[in-house]
Amino acid sequence: MKRILVVEDESSIAFTLKLDLESEGYEVEIEPDGERALKRAKKESFDLILLDVMLPRMDGFEVCRQLRLEGSSMPIIMLTAKSQEAEKVLGLEIGADDYVTKPYSPRELRARVKAVLRRTEEDDISLYRFGDMELDFERCELRRAGKLVELTALDFKLLTTFVRNSGRVLTRDQLLDLVWGPITFVTDRVVDNHVVTLRKKIEPENSEQQYIVSVRGMGYRFDG
Repeated sequence: MKRILVVEDESSIAFTLKLDLESEGYEVEIEPDGERALKRAKKESFDLILLDVMLPRMDGFEVCRQLRLEGSSMPIIMLTAKSQEAEKVLGLEIGADDYVTKPYSPRELRARVKAVLRRTEEDDISLYRFGDMELDFERCELRRAGKLVELTALDFKLLTTFVRNSGRVLTRDQLLDLVWGPITFVTDRVVDNHVVTLRKKIEPENSEQQYIVSVRGMGYRFDG
C-alpha cells in the first residue's frame, strides 16, 4: 500500500483528500503545518507528499526546498491556489515533481498522483520495454529485437525523458529544460528536428507516430 502525506492546514480540504485517496487504496497521513510535515518527512518513508503552498510556520516551497537540500527524492506534488506561472515555475525549480492549482477536480488530482507514482516506479527499473525495443538505463543502450540501435548521447537522453514521462504531454519548452538544460539557448525547431531523428530510429516501419505522438499546439507524448 502506497503511503501519502497530505500537508494541508484547512481541515475540511485535508479530510476530503484523505477520504478520496483512501478510496483509491492509499494509506494517508495528514499534517497541518510545514514544520511538522518537514520533521515527519525526514523521519518516515512516504511514497508521495501532497504539499500545500500556503501553510503556517513554514510554507510549502521551503518544505520542498529543505527536503531536496538534504537529498530526499521523495515525490512531491504542490497544491496551490496561485495560478501565476511564476509560482508554478518556482515549485518545479526547487524540486517539486508536479503541481495542481486549486480549485482542482478529484479526478485530476488522482490522475496526477498516479502519474507521479508511476514515473517513480519506472525510475527504479533498469530496463524498459516497448514493442520489440528494450531500453537499458544502466548500460545506456537501446536494442531492437536484441540488436543494438545506434543512439547519440542526446538521442538517449531525449528517449529517456519521453519514457520516464510516458503518457504525459511534454511541451517543447519542457523538453528543452529536461534534455538540453534550462540555460541552453536552443530553438523549438531544434527540438522538432531531434524528435524526427529519434522517430526514424525507434518507430516501426510504415509508422511515423506509434510511440512519439505529436499533440497539435502542445508538444509530444510518448505512448510506449
